[in-house]
Amino acid sequence: MSSESTPASSKAHAIPLQTLYELLAPVTVRAGDPRATFTNWGLSFTCTPLSVFQPETERDCELILELARREGKPVRVAGVGHSPSDLACTTGFMLRTEKLNKVVEVSERPCPCQRKRGCERAHASRIAISSRLLVPVWLAQSPVIAEISEPAIALDLALISFRHSNSVNVEKRYVVAQAGIILSDLHVALAQHGLAMRNLGSISDQTLGGVVTTATHGTGMDFPVLSTYVCALVLLLADGSRVRCSREENHDLFMASICGIGSTGLILEVTLEVEPAFRLREVQETQSFDEVVQNLDSIARASQHVRLWWFPQADVVRVSSSDRTNEPRNPVGTWLWHSLVGYHLLQFFLFVGRYVPDFNLWTGRFAAWLIRDRTVTVDDSHRVYNIDCKYPQYTTEWAVSYEHAQACLREMRTWLDREFADPAGLRPHGGIEVRFSAADDIWLSPSNGERTCWIGLVQYKPYGLNVPYRKFFAQFEELMIKYGGKPHWAKTHPLGPAALRALYPRFDDFVRVLGEVDPRGTFRNPYVQRHIFGNDAGENGPRVFKKLP
Repeated sequence: MSSESTPASSKAHAIPLQTLYELLAPVTVRAGDPRATFTNWGLSFTCTPLSVFQPETERDCELILELARREGKPVRVAGVGHSPSDLACTTGFMLRTEKLNKVVEVSERPCPCQRKRGCERAHASRIAISSRLLVPVWLAQSPVIAEISEPAIALDLALISFRHSNSVNVEKRYVVAQAGIILSDLHVALAQHGLAMRNLGSISDQTLGGVVTTATHGTGMDFPVLSTYVCALVLLLADGSRVRCSREENHDLFMASICGIGSTGLILEVTLEVEPAFRLREVQETQSFDEVVQNLDSIARASQHVRLWWFPQADVVRVSSSDRTNEPRNPVGTWLWHSLVGYHLLQFFLFVGRYVPDFNLWTGRFAAWLIRDRTVTVDDSHRVYNIDCKYPQYTTEWAVSYEHAQACLREMRTWLDREFADPAGLRPHGGIEVRFSAADDIWLSPSNGERTCWIGLVQYKPYGLNVPYRKFFAQFEELMIKYGGKPHWAKTHPLGPAALRALYPRFDDFVRVLGEVDPRGTFRNPYVQRHIFGNDAGENGPRVFKKLP
């Protein structure tokens, strides 16, 4: 495996242990600090790692991995914690990426996208030097640094910071960013250069690295999961080596990492394909369930991005259809979803339903009635792609082959109608989300080899309080498994290595790569141990990190 430079780990090995502690002290969260405990956004999983680090430089990351190696501790990388599972939880070291959030311009390197678009070589860009942080020793040999006449270079490069200027390659339409950047910040940086991400999921309050490592998706029959737009990665492996990978360079590592659930290494940089900034024209209208499912293919193909919100309590579907447009901005909100009154009213209704389950049926019908009118909105792409997730929640999402989508949705409806007719049946919250994605070739992508239909359930937690969900989700999972469904990697699911191996032809290749780049299991937390390696007993159990019973 080729590395970009000489592994810095060889120098880290020589640092005395006490010096290592002292070097990491500024980026170590102190015991008793609220940040020493991790809780995900949905308030469903929590953990107290042995140590929590907030590195500011790559050198900090190298030192953290060196300490983990010496003390035999696992390391888990965590972003903002939006994954509604224990994907980020650990009892070992936690590495928070909030400060690894720069937009970076790569200089004097061929455009990684040339494999499919014939891009020419990217040219050098401006680089800024700051003298306040820490830079890896390998940077001292960088030809870019050698060409800069900044007086600070006279200082010991091991004691100064390297920060690329906030710049983007506009001509070639790609951006290089540190993996810890939050998408909402990336949108701002891209907009300054007239660029935007090609597609998005439902939220932008997540890190770029998290999006990549879980193969997060948006919607669109011709739009694959977001990891497909990754041209190259720079990883810090468990042994401290810094490795660049792409489809042409370290191919297997790349294919394992662009949906690697954080287990191949620490993603330092992501080279991402983008496009000129654009607006979307979104039309929303309500149709009957039968009408939508009967005409599912024509509806899904009628616009670039189609999303469905199914309210089974009312037997209707809210169809959202979005296309690129040059029309002027004309954002339109609904009283229920976009007003403060609507926010609190809906949360109160969900609270009542916690104690009077039948009330959830009425709430679902009421919500569908409130948003029944046709609406048209035109806005910047990310504002249309994204939705307000409202409240903390339990959620699960699975992808089924598109060819089974109609049958699966019809069987779901039969199941839910049966529950609604039973006085003791399930009373779930409304709004089942249905989206679509194109086929891809990513090893562990749920869309590997086939166009998929994504079906997601939500059980909201009004005022942060628990609500029943386990029986609802378990029955849904049984139905998804019947149709050969694959779970979203960021969300809870019951599948172990035997089931996953049957679903993913390259599963064993993925496991092989993990053995090659991380033989000691440095990046294996309970989630990885449970789902990839089948170690689900004791501390690796699925409910070990549940916030509340």
